[in-house]
Amino acid sequence: MRGRGRGYSSGVGRERLSFDGWIAAVGTASGTRVVVGHWPRSPFGPFSDVMLERADGRRVLLAPTARTAEYVAGVYHFDEVRTGPVSVCGRDTAWDVAAGPLALRFTVGRRSALGHALRAVPRWLARRPLWAAVADVPARLMTGVRTRGSSRPGCRQWYAARDLWPIVAADASFDGIDLGPLAPVVPPVRFGFASAPARPALVRVLSVVEREGQGKTARP
Repeated sequence: MRGRGRGYSSGVGRERLSFDGWIAAVGTASGTRVVVGHWPRSPFGPFSDVMLERADGRRVLLAPTARTAEYVAGVYHFDEVRTGPVSVCGRDTAWDVAAGPLALRFTVGRRSALGHALRAVPRWLARRPLWAAVADVPARLMTGVRTRGSSRPGCRQWYAARDLWPIVAADASFDGIDLGPLAPVVPPVRFGFASAPARPALVRVLSVVEREGQGKTARP
């Protein structure tokens, strides 16, 4: 899938950008938790990024360019930011991720009942802040994840999940060291206001970020 996400000013001194793609979250027996964003449609063009939290709590961003790294780090919180090629390839049930020191391969299972329900939500509705507000409470109860909030002052975000598959197996290494077998995403990751489901999952998602005091909208 190719294309651009929307980027436009939503008011004086405010910018709203949308990112359309997938988020995968896995835990490992070593305690390292990995969140992969794969965005075929974004104001920056197609790109992927990885947010990783080590067992000691150190949060690392792996982004493909200085521009995407600056943007993502301006929305979320990290202790370390690295730039370099990030490759995400999904074929059938197998997904491969290569990002600097990280190598990850995970397998997804059959679409869940929740995934079938999410597929019924129209895209035009999913984009609206009101839908995120309506979905926030059931999302917290069912998955422990918030669908709207703020990670930094002057920034608000909302997410609309549009499909969901369980991740049933994963192999990961960081700096050549095996991270161990698949495990729950516990404790919750601390990049922003929203964590990831404790149960490893691949989610089809529309993410919208609105920030105050921004200049011209980002363009590829």
